[in-house]
Amino acid sequence: MKYDVCVVGSGAGAGPVIYELAKAGFKVVVLEKGPWLKTEDFSKDEMVATRRSVYTPNLKDECHVLVKKNDEGIWMRQSTYASGRDYWNGNVVGGSSNFMSAYFHRLKPIDFRLLSEFGPISGANIVDWPISYNDLEPYYTKVEKVVGVSGKVIPHKHLEPRSTPDFPFPPLIENVFASWLDDAAARLNYELIPSPRGIISRNKEERNSCFYSNYCGSYGCNSDAKSSSRVALINDALKTGNCTILPNSKVYHLETNGSATVVKAHYYDKEGRKQFIEASIFVVAAQAIETSRLLLMSKNPDFPNGLANNSGQVGKNIVFSGGGIGSGQLFFEDLSEKESKALQEPGVFMNRASQEWYVIDDPKLGKTPIKGGTIDFVSEHANAVTKSVQLKMDHGRFVFGSELKSKMKSYFTEQRKLKFEIFVDWLPNDHCKVELDDEVKDKWGDPVAKIWLGYHEHDLKVGEYLAEKAENLFNEIGMKNVSSSISGGVSPNLQAGGCRFGKNPQTSVLDENCKAHEVENLYVTDGSFMPTGGSVTYTFTIYANAFRVAEKIINNLRD
Repeated sequence: MKYDVCVVGSGAGAGPVIYELAKAGFKVVVLEKGPWLKTEDFSKDEMVATRRSVYTPNLKDECHVLVKKNDEGIWMRQSTYASGRDYWNGNVVGGSSNFMSAYFHRLKPIDFRLLSEFGPISGANIVDWPISYNDLEPYYTKVEKVVGVSGKVIPHKHLEPRSTPDFPFPPLIENVFASWLDDAAARLNYELIPSPRGIISRNKEERNSCFYSNYCGSYGCNSDAKSSSRVALINDALKTGNCTILPNSKVYHLETNGSATVVKAHYYDKEGRKQFIEASIFVVAAQAIETSRLLLMSKNPDFPNGLANNSGQVGKNIVFSGGGIGSGQLFFEDLSEKESKALQEPGVFMNRASQEWYVIDDPKLGKTPIKGGTIDFVSEHANAVTKSVQLKMDHGRFVFGSELKSKMKSYFTEQRKLKFEIFVDWLPNDHCKVELDDEVKDKWGDPVAKIWLGYHEHDLKVGEYLAEKAENLFNEIGMKNVSSSISGGVSPNLQAGGCRFGKNPQTSVLDENCKAHEVENLYVTDGSFMPTGGSVTYTFTIYANAFRVAEKIINNLRD
């Protein structure tokens, strides 16, 4: 059977395409590398969430190779199997959207014209987007309604233009700490806003509202409140009868004919047998690293450097969500009984962010304004297993027995740690990219992705500035042991770039509608299209753009 559309992947970049095309009456087949888990299959078991191979591949079978500078400035390579660092993010139907924390901030108009607004930065490959915020705004609105976003719009100096006055779902229930943040911010004359979340606060059709279990990031949702691609979009696509899901299907090659048209997607099935799918249009949404890898693996005589890569741009300008983290502690002995009890209320959200310094105009950082970022205030991750393992070390020595028990008792019963996360633009640069590794193969014998992890020093400057503001806020509350860590370290669950879109085929892989410049029927709709990342998490924008591109594909099929 030849399908109208073949989609590789099923996460945030795939879901809107699957949903819209199936609703429009087109036959869609989805090739998903991982298994098809349903809501009832997701567990809140802390050990399951800690053992990453439950929802992602075993690194012994499918690793990546990381290349980064050591302390002496020498580029060194190491497999993720050797290091334990994992760059897989949910290989199941719905992809990593099943496991997101679901902070859904929009990009702002200035994010679409970073070069024009702030000028070039030496060593950074900054460009303006080929579309504007206004082009994407209707689709942000669509995501809020269809996928489901909870929150409250508060006017502030960097609020992006909106076609609707507020989010369709009210804010999630908040912990008392949110009000303490508000009070401290008022005393410091800081500006805070409620954090919008891709988690519904009231029932939506067959989806339940949040159960407030306190297990969001890294966990699948068993109430269907989290707005994953699987729950919010793919389930409805299946009801049309026009959508076919093929789980455990690892795509390894896209075959083209002599006229630069993809005709087949070749994949390994669950038993490792080679299969293929034929379709009129192919959409790749395998997450940025693996999308670049697939195109590089799909070389042929017409594309000797990889599919859609005669420009040499595939795999270039990978971006991750950059910034850093910080924390502080509140000890129950310093609080009233009422305050400590409220602080310990399980499941409810902190739901505060600051975008006051989304643009920084401070002479200490330069003569002209520079792009800043977002501070999100969050609870410490709920997984007690991870924290317990960390407690076994004390200034370089192992702690065990009664001493370890005492540390664990103190940590879990006498205090609460609260955190902040810093998001800045990860400036694209020549040293952050994806290639095929020459030595390491996966279990099928294919080259794994080699990921260069070079960052730009400018990101550290911005991150440190924002961390100082966040630390001030925690100190104003009276928290203890306030600290932060800003580095060029990578958050591997937030990936973008590698197939940036643009109007010039010599400097971009995709056109403004995310169709490959060099291939007539190939689209890329995951975060790969993004030339810059903005100072927020990427998922909301990936969803919005995928809805936009889905319209273009429908029009293409109908022409």
